[in-house]
Amino acid sequence: MVIAIIVTLAAIALGIAQGVRQYAAMARARADLAVLGQTLEQYRRQYGDYPQTADSPEKLCRALAGRLGPTGASIRGRNFLSTLSVSLRDPEHPDATANYVVDPWGNAYQYVFFTRPSGTAPVQRGYVLFSFGPRSSTETLPSRAEVVPSTSGSQGGVVSSAAINAKNIYAGQ
Repeated sequence: MVIAIIVTLAAIALGIAQGVRQYAAMARARADLAVLGQTLEQYRRQYGDYPQTADSPEKLCRALAGRLGPTGASIRGRNFLSTLSVSLRDPEHPDATANYVVDPWGNAYQYVFFTRPSGTAPVQRGYVLFSFGPRSSTETLPSRAEVVPSTSGSQGGVVSSAAINAKNIYAGQ
């Protein structure tokens, strides 16, 4: 009887600990997304536009490291990543070609550049920035097209409400 009580209490404690870890990871992801969003705004102020990186987390990382301009041309610019407290896949080489910013679950943060007409005003340019959130290793990650079906036109940048996106965490959310 005593052993059963101990086992039950241990199971409850482990469940609580897991919940706390998950909450902390989600809070970290939201904080990272907020910092990355602010950094993208600094990038836009410096270069006049957001990085147009063809939905590549690696190219976004290189742009924020000051190695790619808004249209993808190679540059030697300001390294915005050097002052951030985000995790990189390869922290020793922030501007490496295959590097990217990592969420608390080990996946790359996702960035989608879009354009959208705005009546007679200039075309609106923006981005969707997100994490795939907490998923098991057996769950399929959604494709960019499943999250943001269109990157231009009147639906440019509109996030899909499909069930596969339910665990995604978005900047500004």
